[in-house]
Amino acid sequence: MKRNEIDDKYKWRLEDMIPSDEEWEKLYAKAAEMEPVLKSFEGKLSDKKALKECLDANEKIDMMLERLFCYARMRRDQDGSVQKYVAYTDRAMALSYMLATATSYVNSEISSLSDDYLNSVISDKEFSKYDFMLKEIVRNKKYILSDKEERILSMAGQATENFGEIFTTINNVELPMPMITTPDGKKVRLTHGNYGVFLDNKDQDLRRRAFKGNYGAYKKLINTICTTYAGSVKKDNFFAKARGYENCLQKSLFGDDVPMEVYDQLITAVDENVEVMHRYIALRKKALGLKSMHMYDLYVPIVENADLKLGYEEAFDLVIEGLKPLGEEYAALLREARDHGWIDVMENEGKRSGAYSWGCYGVHPYVLLNYSRTTHDVFTIAHELGHAMHSYYSDKKWTFYKAQYQIFVAEVASTVNEVLLLKHLISTVKDKALKKYLLSYYIDMFRTTLFRQTMFAEFEKIAHDMDLSGKPLTVDSLSEEYYALNKKYYGNAVVHDKDIRYEWARIPHFYNAFYVYKYATGITSAINIVKSILDDPKNLARYKNFLSAGGSDSPYNILKNAGVDLATKAPYEVAMKEFNDTLALLEKEIE
Repeated sequence: MKRNEIDDKYKWRLEDMIPSDEEWEKLYAKAAEMEPVLKSFEGKLSDKKALKECLDANEKIDMMLERLFCYARMRRDQDGSVQKYVAYTDRAMALSYMLATATSYVNSEISSLSDDYLNSVISDKEFSKYDFMLKEIVRNKKYILSDKEERILSMAGQATENFGEIFTTINNVELPMPMITTPDGKKVRLTHGNYGVFLDNKDQDLRRRAFKGNYGAYKKLINTICTTYAGSVKKDNFFAKARGYENCLQKSLFGDDVPMEVYDQLITAVDENVEVMHRYIALRKKALGLKSMHMYDLYVPIVENADLKLGYEEAFDLVIEGLKPLGEEYAALLREARDHGWIDVMENEGKRSGAYSWGCYGVHPYVLLNYSRTTHDVFTIAHELGHAMHSYYSDKKWTFYKAQYQIFVAEVASTVNEVLLLKHLISTVKDKALKKYLLSYYIDMFRTTLFRQTMFAEFEKIAHDMDLSGKPLTVDSLSEEYYALNKKYYGNAVVHDKDIRYEWARIPHFYNAFYVYKYATGITSAINIVKSILDDPKNLARYKNFLSAGGSDSPYNILKNAGVDLATKAPYEVAMKEFNDTLALLEKEIE
């Protein structure tokens, strides 16, 4: 379908951000003129008046750049064949780089100022909208080196930050993917996209051949991939030690202001509950009626033909109904999003695939969908609107910099919405097959997000610790560690196919060290928040405070204030009990 064939009520209204392309050009020119102003404060930040003017100018230009880039990129995303917006996106990025260079001195110059001076600035009411940002600079000062050392590390970074890009090239361009024969006799090239489709297929032999073909391709380049990942790990450890951290994990957690106990508690809690996962794997084998279940059988649905198959309006009404525990104000905002141009709903030629929520400060958030009549897409509506509401509430309360919430909490609100909708549906659906499907859908959220991502996190820690202790990172050493983890997490009900030992070689997130654990803490936090709201509606106010917190405090403290202290055992125990209780319901349905 072409975009001009879609009813306007299903399109987002980007004019709310910038009224026209002509206005975009005017804003672009105005932003470009800011370069000399931004440079003019260099060397003057020890004067409070100059510092305030500098921060104000930086805030102004960052807001302008955000609006320019969002408008250009979202126009491009709605139809990538329109070259005008491809060019707009490139121009906005180039301008951002140019102005970032003009302001590159700001953080380092502020960091060089005395703690006494900075603390006096932080306590000054005129700097209230910058106080948390300045506190973060002070907090990080102990790991900032001399100017000469910082220049050396900057130069080293330019030479060593390309391991992820190397892997991306291998993964997307060089990987020798084989041809696969489908059940109808057609030969198709295996790709990252259709690999997941094949693993969902009810034909076990097709799943097996896709699995073997996929890992066969990785094995052909495994030595190159291993050398690339080993270099990335060594790079991580080098920069951590050079700055004075004990290890890369400490550096990553300190950067987010998250206690080390969070990581430790997560891994400990999951390790202590792997037997529940083993129980689910055994149940999956029984439900699929398999004599032997393999790693390539973990993704095929255990219930067929149980989709909701709702039109968009029906699906949206269902989402509103499922999210009733979040209150009427929240429901009114959902209707506002649906009826007033926040959401781009339908697929069209040239439109970006998938879904996201995005936007710029000072304008309502936006959601991109490619809606089809599947259960997954109903949950995608709830998920992306969770992100949108998080942004809406934070932007409404705070000034620009304080409104920006961190990645550590970014998936909490979206997952809260998914869990609430799931629990509503599970408790209300009458169709037995659909109820089984929904229970398995929920269980698989635990499996793929809480357990699997924690397994990844545990592997990352092992790999980095191996390098720090002088153990070589070889294909055999990394693969054996991964294979042992796979056995521990999935248990004896599944055949641990030998090729799964190489799964670590296909995970792009490993080139952004110690990121994946945030998915696991995110779902843990969401489950705790949902339980607290359903147990006592008075806790909704506490959750609204979370949604409104933005980046005004550390993400750990923001969650702690919402009743989720991830440095303790309690939230993980709640999540594991939910997993166990849901599994018990599914076991009853399958008996």
